[in-house]
Amino acid sequence: MKNKAIKKYVLWGVFVVVMLVGFLWPLPNYIEGPGDASNLSKIVKIQNHPDKRKGMFMLTSVSIAQARPFTYLYAKLNPHYSVESDDSVTAGQNMTEYDKVQHFYMESSINEAIYTAYKHANQPVRRTYNGIYILNIERQSKFYHALRVGDVVVKVDGHHFKSSTGFVNYVKHQRVGQKLTVTYRRNGHNHQVTKRLIQIAGHRPGIGITLTDDVKVKPKVPIKVDPGQVGGPSGGLMFSLQIYSQLTNRNLRHGQKVAGTGTIDADGNVGEIGGIDKKVIAAKRNGAKVFLAPYLKPTKLILKYEPGHQTNYQLAKQTAKKYAPNMKVIPVATFDQAVSALSKE
Repeated sequence: MKNKAIKKYVLWGVFVVVMLVGFLWPLPNYIEGPGDASNLSKIVKIQNHPDKRKGMFMLTSVSIAQARPFTYLYAKLNPHYSVESDDSVTAGQNMTEYDKVQHFYMESSINEAIYTAYKHANQPVRRTYNGIYILNIERQSKFYHALRVGDVVVKVDGHHFKSSTGFVNYVKHQRVGQKLTVTYRRNGHNHQVTKRLIQIAGHRPGIGITLTDDVKVKPKVPIKVDPGQVGGPSGGLMFSLQIYSQLTNRNLRHGQKVAGTGTIDADGNVGEIGGIDKKVIAAKRNGAKVFLAPYLKPTKLILKYEPGHQTNYQLAKQTAKKYAPNMKVIPVATFDQAVSALSKE
């Protein structure tokens, strides 16, 4: 009896260890799957412009979590989930930097959505360029230990430019090894650092950073947009449609749940994103009847090097046909196309 009891406890101990390892042991991968499809009327608040129309615009997302042995196995067996490498998700950044960049992308997408929607609704809105937002810093950069992801470069050698193009053009006309003084903003305070330029792609001089424009908008009619913990740039299109429909009170949804995805720029162009198949599943789970998918016609060069290339629209259409046959997938390349297509629904 004593031996049986010991064996029983050993087996239970092994079982507990296996379960703990299976659920808690981190792997060098990430699991991506369908996220949520949130009601945008709960996220967007515009002074004196409530959302009075039936139906809803939905912000779709992709869930991302570090892989564990059990979730890894589940993702391999479930067609709606995928196992992604660390580099493909975080681009080599630590999670603090990654979260900061994703938050910036979300703020940028909201700003561009506000600008696009207010402009199309003939409402006053001002767009201000603040400088270069640093998305990543190469380890070989002389500025690596001085600048951080999230800093905003406002001047180089005392010069301020009206776009990132101006900054880039100025730097590339200098010499490799030449000293450059960067004025940057961190936590609301300006700092300066002087280092030498390195040689980057194309044998030209550079600081060694990945950058994007830091733009802020200020509309006359006050607006608050709170996306919660959702990050990334892919909500731009849906934010712009929600804001526009509230400003104009146009009936674009016709009582339906309308989901979708895609970036938006100041000219109203819709850009492609990742994980659209998972967003279609998230939309389906939350009852969406219409899904707006970015469509960017592939160039001959892309088709040459990627013969099996699928556009966002093609992948969304294929996913809906298999898993959500009652959902209508609409291709859109611009904000105007999205408004026009919804007006006909």
